[in-house]
Amino acid sequence: MTAKWRLSEIIVLSVLAVVFAVVYLAFFQVGNVMVGMMGPIGYEFIFGIWFIVSIIAAYILRKPGAAFLSETIAGVIEVLIGNAVGPMLIVSAMIQGAGAEAVFAATRYKRWGLWVLMLAGMGSAVTSFIWGYFISGYGALDPGYVTLMFALRLASGAILAGLLGKWLSDGLYQTGVLNSYAIARDKKKGSYGKAS
Repeated sequence: MTAKWRLSEIIVLSVLAVVFAVVYLAFFQVGNVMVGMMGPIGYEFIFGIWFIVSIIAAYILRKPGAAFLSETIAGVIEVLIGNAVGPMLIVSAMIQGAGAEAVFAATRYKRWGLWVLMLAGMGSAVTSFIWGYFISGYGALDPGYVTLMFALRLASGAILAGLLGKWLSDGLYQTGVLNSYAIARDKKKGSYGKAS
């Protein structure tokens, strides 16, 4: 996280974190309804939505730390605006952000294609599931059920965070509001083809 940050990049990261904190809080209620209908596995279908800001911030800014910081800040904001989970949610957000960050770090922050973004969503799924296994008592559930939960979380991370995150970011790029950020620089100089 030693890369120098411009004020505009910090602002974009912060705005994204605030916007998605509100989205996360709304989806918390959706998740509760799904759990009520399907049991613990209900959350897994939409769990990837809680990783999406890390994918979008990293994809737009292309800086070390963007995934981790955006997810962490979103967690803090979500707690401040009323998530009943409390401070433990911030720890969860940090763990989720670290999972995505690890995937981007493995590419040395040089590859930004769809598969990398989907893998980053899956990275968040892995770290969050390991954390959840210990704090949520998954060990008491049937191993087959837990395996299905994990598979669904991986798919949700890939689709709702990776695929949807890329789609939303590319849509935002098309409006021209991201012309001064790394996503636009890479697309304009042609390195986007390598990164795609």
